[in-house]
Amino acid sequence: MTVMKSLAAITAVSAVALMSSGVAFAQDKGLIGVAMPEQTTLRWNSDGAELKAALEEMGYTVDLQYAGDDIPNQLAQIENMVTKGADALIIAALDGTTLSAVLEQAGAAGTEVVAYDRLIRDTENVDYYTTFDNYQVGVLQANSLVRGLEERFPDQKPWNVELFGGSPDDNNAFFFYDGAMSVLQPLIDSGDVVVKSGQQGMEQVGTLRWDGAAAQSRMDNLLSANYSDGTVVHGVLAPNDNLARGVISSLRGIGYGSGDLQWPVITGQDAEVPSIKAIIDGEQYSTVYKDTRELARVTAGLVDTVLSGETPEGLDTTTYDNGVKVVPSILLTPYEVNAENYQELVVDSGYISESDLQ
Repeated sequence: MTVMKSLAAITAVSAVALMSSGVAFAQDKGLIGVAMPEQTTLRWNSDGAELKAALEEMGYTVDLQYAGDDIPNQLAQIENMVTKGADALIIAALDGTTLSAVLEQAGAAGTEVVAYDRLIRDTENVDYYTTFDNYQVGVLQANSLVRGLEERFPDQKPWNVELFGGSPDDNNAFFFYDGAMSVLQPLIDSGDVVVKSGQQGMEQVGTLRWDGAAAQSRMDNLLSANYSDGTVVHGVLAPNDNLARGVISSLRGIGYGSGDLQWPVITGQDAEVPSIKAIIDGEQYSTVYKDTRELARVTAGLVDTVLSGETPEGLDTTTYDNGVKVVPSILLTPYEVNAENYQELVVDSGYISESDLQ
């Protein structure tokens, strides 16, 4: 509730700032640098566009840059933003451990720094973090996986499940995995769930750069090494939609979904159009919807509040320790999306259009 009050306060401050400005578009309130990781993932295109639009509506000039999945390129882009005198930086980091030096420059220049949906680690020069409740994302994924196993394979315990993790250089990936394992580990300990490959822990299941092709290759290897004796896979914990689609391609390649090979239960995250289609078709069981439009609006409102000299209220000041400090955070709510509720959550809300799913 305090977070929602905080969001309301942020929105109210932003609204006051807009009304007092007279004509928001005519007033240049300063330069904001927005550093996004890449454009091959659908959501980062949306995040960048939403942030730019929201900040420009508030009267800011926006320097939006995509790093092309290249860490040195992102470092150079951020350094250039600082050199140009950005009043604030909004950074979705490719690698949250590599920015200490450039953010020291930002700190010396008095630039406000907001880590956007990926925590920036090992530096005191990050002022705020805006994200979703990432531990809860993992809990939602695991609960969905278990519910799907109960629906599709009620009489086939123990269930054979394989685990995938996100990119080890993305701090969120550990929250997703830990949240999921808070649900799955007791079932593994009781014998209701079996990880036949034996591969657990982010050091074994992590997927660098959230690479769907790498997930497909790893799933190919898991199937060949552990399931060629006729044992079937009942479920796969996939932490995002791109990895889920890689897993689906691997399973489809050896005949799952045809004959006696029933589709396993596969989770995901980001509510991307191809995965919503896969949910409708029954190949992916669920995804986690994080309304990145709201995240962009809230982040823009936070920046406007801070640059207007106001102090944001209701921030989470206990959850996200970056190794140097606990970063004050705004945590938004994620939602599970499945075949029963996708229409209400992602279509009726305008996040995805009905025509996109045709």
